[in-house]
Amino acid sequence: MIYNAPVKDIRFVLNELADLSAICALPGNEDCSVELVDAILEEGAKFAEGVLAPINKQGDKGAKWNDGEVTAAPGFKEAWQQYVEAGWVGLRAPADFGGQGMLSAGGSGR
Repeated sequence: MIYNAPVKDIRFVLNELADLSAICALPGNEDCSVELVDAILEEGAKFAEGVLAPINKQGDKGAKWNDGEVTAAPGFKEAWQQYVEAGWVGLRAPADFGGQGMLSAGGSGR
């Protein structure tokens, strides 16, 4: 089974229901734009479809708990490394600390 992220549906909710352009226009969201959010959405979809979806089933079956230690399913360590290297961990972390400052209160990351 191939996973296709529901990008079209997410765009509809963000733009038509949540009025993303109005949210981006609020004070403190100067770095926000519909185009930037769309680019993040596209890259997130690529990651979900290309990295996470293929290992999802084995993740349901493969993690082990043994003597107080968890062993992740095959592929999860590598997926986490890709997640980190792509900058997803720092998406909402403050820019002052090496993050991208997105999704934080006021958009400034502070």
